[in-house]
Amino acid sequence: MSQATIVEFVRDIYQTSDFIPLHTPTFSGSEQQLVLETIQSTFVSSVGKFVDKFEQKIEAYTGTAQAVATVNGTAALHAALYMAGVKYGDFVITQALTFVATCNALYHMGAEPIFVDVSPVSIGLCPKAVDAYLTEHAQVSETGCIHKGTQRPIRAVVPMHTFGHPVEMDELISVCKKWNIVLVEDAAESLGSFYKGKHTGTLGNFGAVSFNGNKIITTGGGGIVLCKTAELGAHTKHVTTTAKVPHPYEFYHDEAGFNYRMPNLNAALGCAQMEVLELYLTQKRILAEHYQDYFARSDLQFVVEPKYAQSNYWLNAVICPSAKMRDELLKQTNDAGVMTRPIWQLMHRLPMFKDAPRGDLSQSEYIEAHLVNLPSSPIEITV
Repeated sequence: MSQATIVEFVRDIYQTSDFIPLHTPTFSGSEQQLVLETIQSTFVSSVGKFVDKFEQKIEAYTGTAQAVATVNGTAALHAALYMAGVKYGDFVITQALTFVATCNALYHMGAEPIFVDVSPVSIGLCPKAVDAYLTEHAQVSETGCIHKGTQRPIRAVVPMHTFGHPVEMDELISVCKKWNIVLVEDAAESLGSFYKGKHTGTLGNFGAVSFNGNKIITTGGGGIVLCKTAELGAHTKHVTTTAKVPHPYEFYHDEAGFNYRMPNLNAALGCAQMEVLELYLTQKRILAEHYQDYFARSDLQFVVEPKYAQSNYWLNAVICPSAKMRDELLKQTNDAGVMTRPIWQLMHRLPMFKDAPRGDLSQSEYIEAHLVNLPSSPIEITV
């Protein structure tokens, strides 16, 4: 199977000879109507009915106790980690195979990542690798999990549901309980993904979702914190709205907070997008099935959802048999106007995280060298 044949196949799916991007937002609902209504109301900032409506729609869809809308996904993760008790100087275990925002949220808290390998089952954080690292480098004390080499707390574990494929949550939850560590899910890419019937981001203490322009639905820029309990949700909402105590006119803030609330204008767009989320999920699943059938006849391995999960197939991907083939596929598809991308460079290769502690990352390194993302926009499939 040649790269030219792959280009032809993708063009047949999208029925165009124009440039095909990796993932574009799709607007097929009442987006213009609701955004215009917001503009006409003048309530375009952090006060307005659509913020509450959007949070309620996310709560109903995901089954979370409370959802708290934020300005972007990184802010949502930052707030989730803050609410989970992560402090300056803490260690947080996460995967090196992730988008940089996962680690940026830690960096700006003064916390430091510990990089652990991913699982071949999910391409997300591997529970066995987490347990192995902790067995070698940590101990449980009265105050929690302690890194033996530095005596610093290992406060949290942050799995990222890569491309929308849920990680092995039952096993990861067991590891976190064993080592007395809080679990915060980076569910930025996984709206519409379910682990054994439960929505991603709702199994840990907190979850963080992104609504960036390239996600399965978008608010332009935006994110949301999924909270385990209503009490945690109320506190998260308070903290992300500058911790202002309600009063008709006085300004009193009872703790340090963040100005992280999602503007009403963005929330209006999100409400309209939620109306067509199920349609997009159906279209993306059909697209993934076409890719899976096509690549079954090749040397390339299509990345499928784990058996225990229902994935949103946010970004489709193939794993090439060699790094050389990966490079050739990337060059020839992009030269032909079909946008493909490699996965992110591993976090410990970046200058700001090069000295972070890490375990064996052989699986992450293999995927980094062999994986290619394919066009994944949710469009009407006609082939």
